[in-house]
Amino acid sequence: MFHDVVIVGAGPVGLMLACELRLAGTPVVVLESGSEPGAQAPGVALNAGVVELLEMRGLMDACRAEGFEFPMAHFAHIWLDPTQLADRYPFNFAIPHSRLVHHLAERARSLGVDLRLGQRVVEVTQDEESVRTRIETPSGEQTVRSRYLVGCDGVDSRVRQAAGIGFPGDEQPFHGTVADLAVGPDSPLAELVGAREYPAGLVAVTPMGPGRVRLLTGEFGVEPPRRDGAPDLAEIQDSVRRIAGVAVTGGTLAWSARWFHVTRLAERYRAGRIFVAGDAAHTHFPLGGQALSTGLDDAVNLGWKLAADLGGRAPEGLLDTYHTERHPAGARACRTTRAQVALLHPLTELRDIVAELVRFPAVNEYLGMMVGGTDTRYLVEPAGGDAHPLAGRRLPGIAAAARSVPGLAEAWAAGHAVLLDLTGDDSLGRAVSGSAKRVTVLRSAPLPHVDAAAVLLRPDGRVAWAAPAGGDTDGLHAALTAVAGAPAQGS
Repeated sequence: MFHDVVIVGAGPVGLMLACELRLAGTPVVVLESGSEPGAQAPGVALNAGVVELLEMRGLMDACRAEGFEFPMAHFAHIWLDPTQLADRYPFNFAIPHSRLVHHLAERARSLGVDLRLGQRVVEVTQDEESVRTRIETPSGEQTVRSRYLVGCDGVDSRVRQAAGIGFPGDEQPFHGTVADLAVGPDSPLAELVGAREYPAGLVAVTPMGPGRVRLLTGEFGVEPPRRDGAPDLAEIQDSVRRIAGVAVTGGTLAWSARWFHVTRLAERYRAGRIFVAGDAAHTHFPLGGQALSTGLDDAVNLGWKLAADLGGRAPEGLLDTYHTERHPAGARACRTTRAQVALLHPLTELRDIVAELVRFPAVNEYLGMMVGGTDTRYLVEPAGGDAHPLAGRRLPGIAAAARSVPGLAEAWAAGHAVLLDLTGDDSLGRAVSGSAKRVTVLRSAPLPHVDAAAVLLRPDGRVAWAAPAGGDTDGLHAALTAVAGAPAQGS
């Protein structure tokens, strides 16, 4: 059978991409080597950018009952104050990423995604017309043929390797463990709740529910004792003792894994009909949920573009903009996490200076948006003149806009492009008539955080075009074509 899109990997990025494609009406198959999607996803942090994105797609409500919001953020464990940011963004949220994956898998299945478990990729080949993926399944080998293949299969991506995409970077001497423990109320880990830095490394303890914590350790300047196999309780306890000088006794180990300090960035995000996203495209030190936010932004960027291409409405070169927009974002995530590691180890006077600097509102704003994943701006080429300051960004005050503009939350949840008309007349609605089936037009009074008379939002929530208050609408038709394709004939 010939498929439109096959995604390899049912982690958060692969499932988010699958959901995006289904929202656009594109059939999609997801191949996952494991028996359950994301069962061992180690992260717990959703930064502001991820919360904002999940709110847009109507996915946060399912997460709220299993986690908690916290109005804090950090740069290298130097605490920032997100309540002081000029624009209102959601606060960070804590939930095991395994539970986020569970909710994404439920949404994917409800949308009709063909999710196939126990499917291990053996070989990938492509030609000008299609991609062939040979897989091992419980019933034997099969070959799946598709127009496009997307590797969301992690750092050791078989898809990336088969596509011949280089993955340059480096690995620093470091060894980390992460584990879920069942502990009693008198456990010494209660004294270590939060993230703490020591000369030898770091220890972080996050409550995960009654009698359960997630314990993370990281030792700098050491070679990993081994790379395979999960650490046992004794090894984890020894790591806490070496780093923090705390003797941890008791507790029951529910799950554990190792992690390393590797920074790599794919040379390109596309090779013919093959794409890479998430950890298959970029990997770096895990801090504040930046890996998740960068990967999910990959997914929503690529999803609407693949759907437009498969629907025959993509302007020339649209698929190539996935690399030109997302590769710089991946490079920045690698660079900014490297900078944070430099402040984490060794502990120096420079760290004290940065801790003083974050008290300045401008520094708090800059770093808060960086670690929150809300400062990414794509380069949008205007039809004439300079691009509007909003172009390439997400709409400011997304939550408030969704509450204020009737129909906006529903349009975002459905993955639609939106023309937000704040002018008070019907002129823009008439301009969109040829693309009406692919663009939702909504009218509203001016919004307090949006300095524009009209805004065209891509399906991923990014501003494709905006008209200044009291200004003209030059460039709208070109922007509509880029987002929704050429207007229908006869319209």
